[in-house]
Amino acid sequence: MAMKKVCVFTGTRAEYGLLKPLMEGIADDVELDLQVIVSGTHLSPEFGFTYKEIEADGFTISEKVEVVLSSDSPLGVAKSMGLGIIGYAEAQERLKPDMLLLLGDRYEAVAAALAATVLRIPIAHLYGGEITLGAIDDAFRHAITKMSLIHFTATEAYRNRVIQLGEAPERVFNVGAIGVENIHTLPLLSKVELFDRINCPAVDHYALITCHPETAEKTDIQKDFGEILAALEDSGLFCIFTKSNADAGGRAINAMIETYVASHAQTSRAYASLGQIRYLSLLKYARCVVGNSSSGIVEAPSLRIPCINVGDRQKGRASCDAVIHCRAERSAVGRALRTALSPSFAQVMATTRNPYEKAHTTQTILKIIERFDSANMGMKAFHDITGVWNPKVENLI
Repeated sequence: MAMKKVCVFTGTRAEYGLLKPLMEGIADDVELDLQVIVSGTHLSPEFGFTYKEIEADGFTISEKVEVVLSSDSPLGVAKSMGLGIIGYAEAQERLKPDMLLLLGDRYEAVAAALAATVLRIPIAHLYGGEITLGAIDDAFRHAITKMSLIHFTATEAYRNRVIQLGEAPERVFNVGAIGVENIHTLPLLSKVELFDRINCPAVDHYALITCHPETAEKTDIQKDFGEILAALEDSGLFCIFTKSNADAGGRAINAMIETYVASHAQTSRAYASLGQIRYLSLLKYARCVVGNSSSGIVEAPSLRIPCINVGDRQKGRASCDAVIHCRAERSAVGRALRTALSPSFAQVMATTRNPYEKAHTTQTILKIIERFDSANMGMKAFHDITGVWNPKVENLI
């Protein structure tokens, strides 16, 4: 029997960190043949040429597709999507995979999904059903769901939402979040090793900060991030920043980070890319996470680390009691920091339950992929939750 060709797409450092254990599982599976398409910020010197990390991890990159333009404006992102559809279609036509595996909701992923849909390549989608009202990624995620044949969700509520979107229940699987599983399975660094590897003085009290632009509505990115920086300065915490992604407005945030670090050289550091091991290790020893990255909501609670989620980018995403939501205002962020670092909140952290945590996530996904047979699944139809959708066909000769 021929090996099933599973093509994994990755366009960002964060996405790759989540996909890595699954890619390793596919590569080791005697029934599966791993293909890898690398794109987006992985191929950008500004974001650290992170495709080199993929190669250093032992993966063979099947195709590299350039899409990132020098502009991070909305028009620039739209043009990048156009380049992506062309490049991803050509790459997938050459590779001819039996399945395209996509994670998430970014513009690169939706472009890859569009190309695969036209080429009749079945899509397996990780982490549909989620809601992030503050980012245009929300629409991209739901669009990918409608183009996908099988679905892996992070919670039961998200599984139900994918079904609500018209997907057949037997093709929607609640498997939990890979990022949470990584916390328990990856060999995280000791504090001494960690600070040595990131070339930073060892500190006991630091905040880990990641902020991305809110892209769903027009907001004053620089003003909002300036409020966060002011609150962090007031707190007296050492600040470790991971830079923003390639969304429209990301460069403005990164410029502000660089300015802040330059003027606070003794109390801050910034990194374009840390990789999964170093990032999760930093998360493990942090006093708190600040910003609007999904990792603060999804992964941090499993390490008993409080998250201060600022603004609306993640609005609508399920969260537990370990997450404090606040406005992008200096006073609000300051209050949230004091709450997160208080003894009473430590008691909350000790008993919180992470809704994204589920056992054997990667192995469950691999088993489903192994038995997936698109040739015998029939045409994808809309699953109507109010009843069986059975359109009448009249006057058919």
